[in-house]
Amino acid sequence: MNGGFTLEPNSVRKKADAVLALMSYSVILDLASSSLNMQSSKSDGEKLVMSQLGGGATLSDSVPLYLEGAIAYSRYDPMFVASNGEQSRSIPMKWTTLSAMGGVGWDFPLRENLVLRPIVNFSLGTVQSDLKIANWFLNQKFDTEFNFSNGGSMNALGYGGAFMLDYELVQPEHEIDIELRYSAMHLEGFANGGSIDSHANSQTANLYTRYRAPTGINLFARPLRYVLEASHSRYYGDQAGQLGFDYLSTIGTGLEVDSSDLIPLVTRTRFVVRYMFGPGVEGAGLSIACSF
Repeated sequence: MNGGFTLEPNSVRKKADAVLALMSYSVILDLASSSLNMQSSKSDGEKLVMSQLGGGATLSDSVPLYLEGAIAYSRYDPMFVASNGEQSRSIPMKWTTLSAMGGVGWDFPLRENLVLRPIVNFSLGTVQSDLKIANWFLNQKFDTEFNFSNGGSMNALGYGGAFMLDYELVQPEHEIDIELRYSAMHLEGFANGGSIDSHANSQTANLYTRYRAPTGINLFARPLRYVLEASHSRYYGDQAGQLGFDYLSTIGTGLEVDSSDLIPLVTRTRFVVRYMFGPGVEGAGLSIACSF
């Protein structure tokens, strides 16, 4: 008679490290990875859904305090392998991740329309696992560093920072935005009040450009603008290669509506269709953004 099934050594630990590395995409502001929906082409059937809502702004020219933030959701469906020494079985376990990120920076003018912006970032996230399917296998005693699997949850605390070069040119005939940003974030996993020795160190370098100009049409008594966007993001550290690529690029086009007369709090609303591509991955999506 075969013995009881146990998870292969390091299986849960590797997945925990992978979840933290994937959480890096959620706690670092980056247009290219702000919305992803992927499924592995391999036989393991692993799936990932990720969505981020965030942004940042400087208070005013006289008080150049910069504030940014983001909230994110992701759904990761990894496959574990349980074995009794003679047989192996694939065990699905779904992990839902919620995270929040904040940042505080200051604008230092370098020249007209160009500022250097150092930013301090912090984040907090939680991972909740669905143990209904795998409960029989996972309610066994594992090493203490894997206790979060038994409890069904893991939390993550993150800290890091970023440097930005931000160029903005605003003229009646057109507006140009160019941002060059390098971000770094360290994530540490913990459960039941203690560390589980799971962590991730990730960095992202991003170049983002946007061009806006009037179409010649007025909507709501305000100029209707067309928008052209492009971005390129490269990933380093534990983040690189987790999804099969180490860079992503996007191109997009859309329209921007000046809604300040209708909704004083919201000055402009943009509708942009984007095409994303990278090594072995491509896709398209529609985004809505607001300026306040």
